[in-house]
Amino acid sequence: MSMMNPLAGPSGPGPYSTRTDKLSLGSTSYGDDTAELNTAAPKSKTRGVADDVGGRPASPATQTPITPLFAPSQRPDEAANAGTDIGDGPGSSALMMQSQFANSKVSDSLAELLPYDSTGEINILYQQAKARGM
Repeated sequence: MSMMNPLAGPSGPGPYSTRTDKLSLGSTSYGDDTAELNTAAPKSKTRGVADDVGGRPASPATQTPITPLFAPSQRPDEAANAGTDIGDGPGSSALMMQSQFANSKVSDSLAELLPYDSTGEINILYQQAKARGM
C-alpha cells in the first residue's frame, strides 16, 4: 500500500487509487465468502413449522383459483346487477349487511364531532341539523 501524499490528500476513484482506511475486502470470489457463512454457526437439527416439508398450511385465499379477466361467467343465470337496488335480481338486502348509519341522524354524527370543533363550524351545522330534525 502506498503512502498518501499529504499535500495532495487521498486519491479519488480510479484504477490508480489507494485505500487510506486499511480496510480488507476479504476474498474476491463469492464462493469463498458463502462457505465461511455456511460454517459460521451450527445448523438446526430439527424441522420447524416454516420448513416447506409436505407443503405449508393451507389458507382459503391460496386455494381459490384466480379468475381471468375475460373468463366466461361462473354464474351465468345470475343478473349482472344482483345485490343492487335497481334492475333484475335480488336487492342489497340479499347481501345481509347492516349499515351502521341506516337509522342514524345527521345531527347524531355531527354531535360526535363537537369535541374536535376548533372553528365552531360543526356546532353551527349541528344546530341547523337539529332544528330541521335531521
